[in-house]
Amino acid sequence: MSKKIVLNGNDLKVEDLWKISRENWNVFLDKSAIKRVEKTRKFIEEFVKSDTAVYGVTTGFGKLSNKKIDLEDIDELQVNLVRSHASGVGNPLSVEEVRSAMAVRTNVLLKGFSGVRPVVIETLAEMLNRGVVPFIPEKGSVGASGDLAPSAHLALVLMGEGKAFYKGKLLDGETALKEAGIKPVKLKAKEGLALLNGTQFMAGIGGFYLSEISNLFRVAMIAASLSNDVLLGTDRHFDKKIHGVRPHRGQSVVAATMLKFLSGSELRKSHIDCDRVQDAYSLRCVPQVYGAVFDTKEYVKSVLEIEINSATDNPLIFPDEREIISGGNFHGEPVAFALDFMAIALSGMGAMIERRIERMVNPDLSEGLPPFLVKNPGLNSGFMIAHVTAASLVNQNKIYSHPSSVDSIPTSANKEDHLSMGMNGALKLREIFKNLKFLIAIELLTACQALDFRRPYRTSNFLENIYKIIRNKVPFMERDRNISEDIIKIVKMIDEREI
Repeated sequence: MSKKIVLNGNDLKVEDLWKISRENWNVFLDKSAIKRVEKTRKFIEEFVKSDTAVYGVTTGFGKLSNKKIDLEDIDELQVNLVRSHASGVGNPLSVEEVRSAMAVRTNVLLKGFSGVRPVVIETLAEMLNRGVVPFIPEKGSVGASGDLAPSAHLALVLMGEGKAFYKGKLLDGETALKEAGIKPVKLKAKEGLALLNGTQFMAGIGGFYLSEISNLFRVAMIAASLSNDVLLGTDRHFDKKIHGVRPHRGQSVVAATMLKFLSGSELRKSHIDCDRVQDAYSLRCVPQVYGAVFDTKEYVKSVLEIEINSATDNPLIFPDEREIISGGNFHGEPVAFALDFMAIALSGMGAMIERRIERMVNPDLSEGLPPFLVKNPGLNSGFMIAHVTAASLVNQNKIYSHPSSVDSIPTSANKEDHLSMGMNGALKLREIFKNLKFLIAIELLTACQALDFRRPYRTSNFLENIYKIIRNKVPFMERDRNISEDIIKIVKMIDEREI
């Protein structure tokens, strides 16, 4: 029996996005939420018959909002809107990214402030549950009036147009829906606009990667702990007394976790009376740096969980008050700022990882480890270029860390004169996340190699188990070989949550 998540518009979690997008959990629609949707739709239909000018319902869009649309053309207006806005370019978003955004779109429409018919939401849910994934070019959104271009490519498939993936094949939208047994939707008043306005792509993609980041963060602490041990670092800098007098939550969490990971290490005991006074910052300050990343992650999660349960299209419908109000909830700035902040934090983490990799391969810094962690150095280059790769990844992350949200280019004949660029922030975060995985994989690879050179001493039982898991697939490097393949194997183990 398939696992399911009930959507009601109010309590979707970031972790739910990962389950829906990566593990293919089904979505079910809360009945009381559907009743709210029906109530709002009834009010919209009454309003349309009154022939009153309302933005996007009986008028054009953006700069054309002063153009009144004849009653008989209102449905065509919505179809034209979707077709004209489907102007994205570039590579398609991944299946997981699209499914996450679809889940958010389905959830926020259930809040009942958008004016769509239930059939629109039910069809989105069917597409998720039956595996119809629209082909959505990744580039083209400026983050206000939300993610217009990618949302339009999603809405095209809902209408039976565009392109979609189904059972591993790229098909035209009509064929994909037909093969999945889903009827296309003929859009009515307000529905095209409701499907396009909003922050669902930046929030959905950001939320998906935040779940992935949470898992990767634990692996990062494991790698840092192992590096600390093989570099003969002390565990005194994880003492809770230090962190108790600077009580940032993340700092204390990281220190306590790494102290637990290192508990019982023979390697630590072997140099407990050495004359080193202090370790390098890349060892000593992990709780302070990683702790700040942890706190950033928790802040971004709080922002995203508000956003994925918010009505962000325009205008919004309030049937109890019998009002239709135009506003700016589609502006992605809260999400854009948060995603840029997360990108900066991960970039900082990656920079610290590269410093520990350098210390492990550099004989002037590693205290007894062979140059580049290989026997017979000179004949063999060992992990020399693995470190170079790490340096390249860190440099690229620094480039991606420039905040997209500090820029704005007015659009729509200057009607939309301030934009969030939040979708670009989500795409940058994705690239930094991917690079960070490679960096952590390189750190694990070098730390395991360094541990072999520290034998017969053992690290903690916990870290020895991690070492065994890695060594089951990536053996000790006796002589030079293709390290790229080793890095990819460890990345796969991280992705499959074996580590």
